[in-house]
Amino acid sequence: MSSASSSSVSAAAPASDWSAARIAEAAAEIVAGEQLPAIVQAGHPVLRTRAVAFDGQLDAELLDALLTIMRRTMHEAPGVGLAAPQIGLPLRLAVLEDTWAADEEIAHTRSREPLPFVAMVNPAYIPVGDGRAEFFEGCLSVRGYTAVVRRPDRVEARWSAPDGAARAAEFRGWQARIVQHETDHLGGTLYLDKAEARSLCANEEYSARWAQSTPEHAARALGF
Repeated sequence: MSSASSSSVSAAAPASDWSAARIAEAAAEIVAGEQLPAIVQAGHPVLRTRAVAFDGQLDAELLDALLTIMRRTMHEAPGVGLAAPQIGLPLRLAVLEDTWAADEEIAHTRSREPLPFVAMVNPAYIPVGDGRAEFFEGCLSVRGYTAVVRRPDRVEARWSAPDGAARAAEFRGWQARIVQHETDHLGGTLYLDKAEARSLCANEEYSARWAQSTPEHAARALGF
């Protein structure tokens, strides 16, 4: 997920056919690379497949090194979340961290609070309550665009830590949005699949016209 800004699995997304050996080989190549891996863009098939569940394809050292590379890639982008498919690896891993400074009014309206770094292995989420929130959302794999997505404003997430320990937590507001966005990637879903189509705009247009606390003005003007 871009800084400007489940178990939810697309029914249409085919399962990845990558073997454990192929996953391990690709992860080792990513870690050994002299540069950070490129973030793949919409249209790449890895973004449209259901990632393989992590079940020991990487040893502890390689997993830790891969997560470190993912975190550095996320920071460099810059972004607040990155899923393994976004660097071409169909494995159910994601890293999240939101420490970017935000306008106080916008942060309050969007319930955006700092999210300390967390690495999630095999994450899933379920909505908590009936609350929903609509905001513009971007993606590092859909470069140059943003659109409004209506999502649950509270979710319960479950995942494993890199050491295998079970984890569970409730996330609210913008943190919940990040969790949903990155977990959706692991099911072959892009935020565009859930977006208000008429809200789609180039980042330049968003910055010039619609960067308010809420998307209400954009909704009236763009008709969504």
